[in-house]
Amino acid sequence: MNEHRHLAALAKMAADYAPRTRHLGADGAPTYTNALIHETSPYLLQHAHNPVDWRPWGDAAFAAARERDVPVFLSVGYSTCHWCHVMEHESFEDEEIAAFLNAHFVAVKVDREERPDVDAVHMEFLQLTTGHGGWPMSVWLTPDRRPLYAGTYFPPRDGARGPHRGFWSLLVALHQNWRAPQLRAQAQRAVDALLANQSRATAVAVSDLAVADRLRETYWRIFDRRFGGFGDAPKFPRPCVLEALLRGWKRTGDAGALEMVETTLERMHCGGIYDHVGGGFARYSTDRHWLVPHFEKMLYDNAQLAVAYLEAWQATGRAYYATVTRDILRYLTREMSDPAGGFFSATDAASVDAEGEMREGAFLLWTPAQLRAALPDADATWIETTFDVSPEGNFEGQNILHLDAPLDDADRARWYTLRETLHAVRSQRPAPGLDDKVLVAWNALAISAFARAGRALREPQYIERAVAAARFVLTQMRDGSRLFRAWRRGQAQHPAVLEDYAVLAGALLDLTEATGDIGWLDEAEALMEVLETQFVDPEGGYFRTPADGEALLFRQKPTYDGAEPSGNAQAALALLRLAAITGLPQYVARAEAALRALGPPLEAAPHSAPKAICALEWWHAEVRQLVVVAPEGADVEALLEPVSAGFQPHLVTLCAAPGAPLAQRCPLFRERTPVAGHPTAYLCVGTRCELPETDPMGLRALLART
Repeated sequence: MNEHRHLAALAKMAADYAPRTRHLGADGAPTYTNALIHETSPYLLQHAHNPVDWRPWGDAAFAAARERDVPVFLSVGYSTCHWCHVMEHESFEDEEIAAFLNAHFVAVKVDREERPDVDAVHMEFLQLTTGHGGWPMSVWLTPDRRPLYAGTYFPPRDGARGPHRGFWSLLVALHQNWRAPQLRAQAQRAVDALLANQSRATAVAVSDLAVADRLRETYWRIFDRRFGGFGDAPKFPRPCVLEALLRGWKRTGDAGALEMVETTLERMHCGGIYDHVGGGFARYSTDRHWLVPHFEKMLYDNAQLAVAYLEAWQATGRAYYATVTRDILRYLTREMSDPAGGFFSATDAASVDAEGEMREGAFLLWTPAQLRAALPDADATWIETTFDVSPEGNFEGQNILHLDAPLDDADRARWYTLRETLHAVRSQRPAPGLDDKVLVAWNALAISAFARAGRALREPQYIERAVAAARFVLTQMRDGSRLFRAWRRGQAQHPAVLEDYAVLAGALLDLTEATGDIGWLDEAEALMEVLETQFVDPEGGYFRTPADGEALLFRQKPTYDGAEPSGNAQAALALLRLAAITGLPQYVARAEAALRALGPPLEAAPHSAPKAICALEWWHAEVRQLVVVAPEGADVEALLEPVSAGFQPHLVTLCAAPGAPLAQRCPLFRERTPVAGHPTAYLCVGTRCELPETDPMGLRALLART
């Protein structure tokens, strides 16, 4: 999408993000408007013209339910959720269903990306009572916020989709029976079990590395040796799994761990889950081969995958992986960047096709005729052969571009020229919906990706992009010491949660290493102090919500790594890095407490907490501290090349001139000066320090043998 069309699309969505309502008056204006019209979330605005009288989550909705003596129907989803759109179209735009829902319930709509705390608490109830989870999440609650019944997607009526119970009949039954003692008692038993689960004892000691070995063994058993990834379809990118496997390989030399990483990264990039024209990965693959994706793209996936490919390049030296990292960051810069500095959240899976219908993947698909209309015949033929484009297609009569193997240098150069033409052609198609809200934790993942790639690949523009995003978050999404979770249309709202603080602190430490600017270190420490005063559990670890936050059914302490790593694992890693940079013992103590809290899930199922395994690997490793002292304005890039190109997962690297603020603050710089006026590297490993080094080859040898 060119810049002009991109900004035009943003303006259109800002004016009205809910264009798909089927209830329009003679003048084309929506027939219905509910309280969601005052929200900023694109997902909530999509429902602002439903006949359902939606309200946002908050005290007012539950007060209305108490006054009317009716239950609350809570619907949780997100803007790029396919089945959320289906349920809206089938049920929430159905006037008969809406009238019954309005008459007998108070309807509340929540964007799970804005309110992960509300989502997570009710998801635990759903999973406990049904054995599964997912979105849309449908939960019925009493006016005092006690869950009664939960499910996910429901078809509008019985028989509409096979044997599944219809939403209409379920509403009728719950209206008739919501005061029934049996329903209340059944729900109370589930609530009691949830509360008991939250109060389980924490570990008394930090786990040893046997759990990291068990993680590798588990993933080796389910590893798809032919197509990469783990298990069968559907397949999700799990970047933190790959990070944990790489760290296990680094420590043990386990060739199988590296094989799992390389095969998965290569097959994912070759597959249709990767947008070969525009860049970026889709949310997941519906098949074993990574061919047919669920076409939405998420910021958090792409930020984490950029780091995964970067680390694979550092571990193997294979330039292909660095190329993919650059491609992902190019996509995020071009397609997902807010002009104010932040990063957008997601793009939808569906868009309008040539017949005017909403269709999955319509924006991304190609036919031979479309290629030949855009390119000379020889180039179109080459693409058809290289990317397996056929007249019959591989998805609903059209083609998802994919590769059998990575392109060699010559073919890649040819493709990079041709894809710009295809990108321009594709930009004329109706674009999929853009969720243009800015979320702290997701932006922090992107800041880390750009900062780390800028330092490793020696690309200063990446560091500049990371700085711009960090400044945006810290100026537009903060009030005093406290962060807001979300921002859109110039408005920041919703208190930030654990992962916002923890992931942003880690990103600011990446910027500290990338820039040598002590301001980022100061900000990281300030964020971790908020965690310590507002989020800490005296028993160890951190709650998702602050002590002065909204009182939900319980305060959750997340440890599971899903599409995003858990806040507790991210907090532990940030604390370990702060300890290595500052030498302050309180960070060691806090990291140990967090790792103790992570002990039970690690012991029970290490494969479910790979980011915590990364923190555990750091805890048990001999941490390396490298400081480069250079005269003001001296070029340190040549000396740092061995650091950039190597996989050093437990290394902190700081650069400063003598007397600079960072050098004054960090004890690692004490009594260290440039040797003979040259940039000089000082390396400490554990409790021992090496002789200073001014030669890049000497530093490379030093890093290799320590």
